[in-house]
Amino acid sequence: MEHEKDYVDFSKSDDVNGLAGKFFYRFFESLPALLSLGTLLAIFVLSWRIPATIAFFVIAFDLYWLLRIIYLSAYQISGYKKMRENLKIDWLEKVRKLKTGEINEDLGIKLWGDLYHLIILPFCKEGEEVVASTIRSLRDSKYPKEKIIVVLSGEERAGEGAKKITENLGRKFNSDFFKFIFTVHPKAISGEIAGKGSNATWALKKAKEFIDGQKIPYERVIVSSFDVDTRAFPQYFSCLAWNYLTARKPLRESFQPIPVYNNNIWDAPSFSRIISFSGTFWQMMQQEREEQLVTYSSHAIPFKVLAEVGYPSNIVSDDSRIFWKAYLHYDGNYRAVPLHYPISMDAVLSENTIKTMVSQYKQQRRWASGVENIPYLFYGFLKNKKIKLRDKIYHSFVILEGFWSWAVAALLIFLLGWLPLMLGGKEFNDTLLSYNLPRLTSYIMTIAMVGMVVSAVISILILPTERVGNGMRKKLFIFFQWFFLPITLIAFGAFPALESQVRLMVKKPLGFWVTEKTRKL
Repeated sequence: MEHEKDYVDFSKSDDVNGLAGKFFYRFFESLPALLSLGTLLAIFVLSWRIPATIAFFVIAFDLYWLLRIIYLSAYQISGYKKMRENLKIDWLEKVRKLKTGEINEDLGIKLWGDLYHLIILPFCKEGEEVVASTIRSLRDSKYPKEKIIVVLSGEERAGEGAKKITENLGRKFNSDFFKFIFTVHPKAISGEIAGKGSNATWALKKAKEFIDGQKIPYERVIVSSFDVDTRAFPQYFSCLAWNYLTARKPLRESFQPIPVYNNNIWDAPSFSRIISFSGTFWQMMQQEREEQLVTYSSHAIPFKVLAEVGYPSNIVSDDSRIFWKAYLHYDGNYRAVPLHYPISMDAVLSENTIKTMVSQYKQQRRWASGVENIPYLFYGFLKNKKIKLRDKIYHSFVILEGFWSWAVAALLIFLLGWLPLMLGGKEFNDTLLSYNLPRLTSYIMTIAMVGMVVSAVISILILPTERVGNGMRKKLFIFFQWFFLPITLIAFGAFPALESQVRLMVKKPLGFWVTEKTRKL
């Protein structure tokens, strides 16, 4: 028999007790793939059986997508402007000027200096220089180091190399922070799956031992769960501190920066750059749509929340799962706060182009594994009677439509313009509608290229400038590479998303795949 909130720790249908519960969870696991595959099958069948109706649908869909691109481009421009403005602010000075009455009293903090930053850095196969550069960025940040705790956690399953890196960097940076904890996550702990989530859970356990030993109140610790290639901008922790200390409900909020994949962007191939920039721009847009924002990749969360909810150790998509886990645990009284402030991460880059393509596909497939949150959330909504119905409907639609669009939208745009012409038969092809269909869709999609132009311009503006020899010619190449976006969205967007959804449906999910981190020095 399930206890009242056992469902917040579920990761798959096998965790559910009772035939009815298992049936609903399995149905929710199958739903994304059924919708996506059903849509694609229906388009083929209906283009054959009722081509004229599908032709009108094609025009309507293209117009809808045009309006959506314009709408999202406006958010993208607004998000970029806010990020640039926040980069100019001296956040440490703002934090220092905070008065007691301006700090949320729920934290029990009277002075900003009572706040500690805990940074979790789990890693597996990354090289020592990648890990060291991240730690150096923490050391070089402008926030007082005596208020920073770092946990570097290698993986035992990665062998002696990871253990050696952990010990080397532990000794090297040990005296640079209030506390530098270095540990190795044991393999094969019962109930865990190998991945960032289980490693982060182990690192948080070690951090808790230290925090308890120092008798630091949990409310006074804000945790940054970082991918190990994350480089913090100098004012990041000050920006995070100000937002945490002045938040409306700091103990019911996570904090999301904007990931900018700039660490090795000059060396990455064009398809990797496009995908990396696309991820950055999507997060910029989501920062403007706060009601839809969910934690992603590197993010921050109050330590008290982690102590009460528990970090997920049995799931691939731990970064988003921790948000939904807290959302269900606190009966819907939880949200993600946009920081409108960047952190720098790595674009996918392997030793050659073919390996980079394979790595890029696998990374996108891993990200698309976040579809596992759909059955988790839907089943949680069935069990939790305290969350408002309108909130359940809204979040259910947003997450389901999001993964459906990820898997299907690019394919629909590619297929719809010509399927009715190919399958509709001679009777349809003799009509005026058949003659005008490719022209109308071409005009609409040409106008929709405004979205690509906006992305191309902003991608130039956020490029790092420290690399010598990357002048105007290189920037022009980066601008025009965006014309390959439609192909990239299908090969590295729709296909891995469809695979992840099908794997979830047939109960063949993949484990956590570690993206190779390569930098040309």
